[in-house]
Amino acid sequence: MSVDPLRLGLAIASPIVTPNAPNYRPPTWPPASDWPVIVDAAGRVISRWGDSVWRLDPWAGKARTLNFGDGCVVHCPPIDPDNANLLRRIVGWWIWGPNGVRTVGTLRSRFDQIRAVFVQCAKAGILASDLMRFPRVADRLPEVIAPSGADSILQLLHTIYEQRDDLGFTLLDRAGLARLEAALPAHQARQTPYIPPRIWQYQVTRLRECLDDFLAHREQVEACFGYCLDAYATNYGSLAAALTETGSSATNPFQSPPKVTGARSGKRYLGPFVLTAEKFGIDALLERWVGPRGRKEGFASIGIDSFSGYLLLVSRAGLAYLMNFSLMRIEEGWNLRSDCLHVEDDARFGPIYTVRGATTKTMHDDEAIWITSPSVQAAIDAMASIAALRMTCAQSNPLVPVTPKDISHPYLQSYVFEPWKVGREGDYHIRRAHPSYQTVLAAYPKLFDPEQLRITRQDLDLARLVTPTLDADKFAIGKVWPLAWHQLRRTGAVNMQASGLVSDASLQYQLKHASRAMSLYYGRGYSRVRFEEDAQTLYIRTLYEMLGREFVRLTTDRFVSPHGDKRKAEIVRFIAPGDMKKLTKLAKEGRVACREILLGVCTNRAPCSYGGIDSVAHCGGGDAAGDVKPCPEVLYDRDKGRQVKALDLQLGERLANAPPDSPLKASLEAQKRSVRNYLHVIESD
Repeated sequence: MSVDPLRLGLAIASPIVTPNAPNYRPPTWPPASDWPVIVDAAGRVISRWGDSVWRLDPWAGKARTLNFGDGCVVHCPPIDPDNANLLRRIVGWWIWGPNGVRTVGTLRSRFDQIRAVFVQCAKAGILASDLMRFPRVADRLPEVIAPSGADSILQLLHTIYEQRDDLGFTLLDRAGLARLEAALPAHQARQTPYIPPRIWQYQVTRLRECLDDFLAHREQVEACFGYCLDAYATNYGSLAAALTETGSSATNPFQSPPKVTGARSGKRYLGPFVLTAEKFGIDALLERWVGPRGRKEGFASIGIDSFSGYLLLVSRAGLAYLMNFSLMRIEEGWNLRSDCLHVEDDARFGPIYTVRGATTKTMHDDEAIWITSPSVQAAIDAMASIAALRMTCAQSNPLVPVTPKDISHPYLQSYVFEPWKVGREGDYHIRRAHPSYQTVLAAYPKLFDPEQLRITRQDLDLARLVTPTLDADKFAIGKVWPLAWHQLRRTGAVNMQASGLVSDASLQYQLKHASRAMSLYYGRGYSRVRFEEDAQTLYIRTLYEMLGREFVRLTTDRFVSPHGDKRKAEIVRFIAPGDMKKLTKLAKEGRVACREILLGVCTNRAPCSYGGIDSVAHCGGGDAAGDVKPCPEVLYDRDKGRQVKALDLQLGERLANAPPDSPLKASLEAQKRSVRNYLHVIESD
């Protein structure tokens, strides 16, 4: 284990924490036992690395301690010295490692959770670093984990696993974490519904159509908006007057010119707004997405209210689209500003798109960061354009104070300040409560077709596959799926792990891009920036949940072993689908692997040198001519029959052009034998 000290640095938010402080950066990792970990404002050493108790008073401003259990213990269980040293290393990494904790409260919360694991190991007489070798001890961890802390402890253990090279050890590997996730108690009585792929894809597609339509007419919309403002400013004498004064019908520019010539002196009368919409080429756009929105019954043509309503629709559609491709809560998306999208160039994965904003869920953070998909650029561009238009009005309204930041980077979900809008908003900085997704859909019935949201049998089966606790009264065949903001977050996390559930190629491409980025940053802890912790926790919990789903799926008739039912039974002997309320049930001993290959899945727990992705020669027993049996670790997937038949045709075409007696021809022949073995097993079975 070798850690560059330059990667280390104290991140606790405190006035006494400076780069010149003696405890700012440890000279070695792990530090020596006498290295000062806590130093007060006067430079006095309060605690050293080897102390059994670290006093955090100088950082917290009040009495706060971390008791590692290998000294004086009164109100907490003891921990033996060897385990206490391992615990110090983990806690030290949280404090001085990359993306270290910012507050003592966060540190204490993490410490209390992970300490329970070390107490369990100490009681069992084992080292925590050997926990993977003692599954019975690991099986008892759920007994000391509170339901409310299940997600966070899983995230902590996952992070420790991903940082094992820096720490020099780990507590649980992936199999152990997957098994723990399956056994962790459920904190929520009912899990957030997972939107079935067909319905999810429909709503995302319609949202994108709405955004693309706006962006295609963006210049016309912006020009029309400015034209309307000029007309109101002319009739009122100034834009400020139009925004603050209550006018008469004579000041409304969108009416027919009065018959008396003097009455229209110095004023502009443009006729019904639909004529202006036609002039700028947006009449069909407004009709398509919002239609007439007048207060009178039988109002047949689009009016100026339709224009404002359309702008609001595009803003809400942009928010919904962003929510589909990030793990943000609605409260967080609601308060984003126009400069929220950032791109980080990663040497391995290329451009990584992130959204930056404020979160107050776990602790107040003015710059929390979420991974997202490149496709949200369109949503943010559309929202930013509308926010800028409305900021023009807010900036000109003397009753609406705005700051330079508001002007340069307005809120994406901006209030309505147009002079023609009845009941215009007031204070720009008072963020009212966000509307529900259902409220948005009710206000804009042209956005979604309710018939496309009706639940089919397949929709319900897929939704229950991921969320077995669906409310049967609300989610039933023939009913319209009740979309909600929180469902987008849950569905996004699942789709990032299993994007194959979504069939549309372009959407799947976006999901896979975001999934790769999430895996790199949320899952593996490679990033040097601080991501929103609860989104990371959700991602990691879902990762292990979907891993469990893959394990359980192997027990179905969809998968078959080329060596017969007996061999399949041996492979899946540890998997118990069991109670449908706990579909994340995993291998009982944590000894089952599930890696997708061309012919199905590979259950080999060790790395395979034969491939299975680029070549299937070994998987299906095509390595050499003659009686060569398929790999004993493979399970053929019946659902891949069409894909494998297409591969068979491609191999035949390539063989026809392959040079005789060449390594290429030998490889193609081996793969073709393997494919034929697969087809023989699937068709005969």
